Amino acid sequence: MSNEVTEFIEALKEPWQLELSTSLRELVHRAIPDVQERIQYKKPHFLKNGKYAAVISTSKDAVSFTIFNATGLELPESMFDGPPERKTLKLRKGDRFDSAQLVTWVGEAASVL
Repeated sequence: MSNEVTEFIEALKEPWQLELSTSLRELVHRAIPDVQERIQYKKPHFLKNGKYAAVISTSKDAVSFTIFNATGLELPESMFDGPPERKTLKLRKGDRFDSAQLVTWVGEAASVL
């Protein structure tokens, strides 16, 4: 795991954002065991074979989690926004998600990278 990404997450002001970002990061590591991480464009990016697999970004009231290479995934439209190749799940304080399902989607999307 990257110290840069750890420092980014630990610096988040809102405890719920820190907790959520940590969970999402762990989820990516479960989905893509050999994932590389780095801070790019001031947010944590997760790469497989040098290609973007996922990104976590935070705003004042949300944590967004983007899955790259999502064209072949069957995702619920009510949960995700964005073009077919890049789908974003926007989570606010108190929101819940199925982490096992998200691990599956991230793993499927990254399997062809």
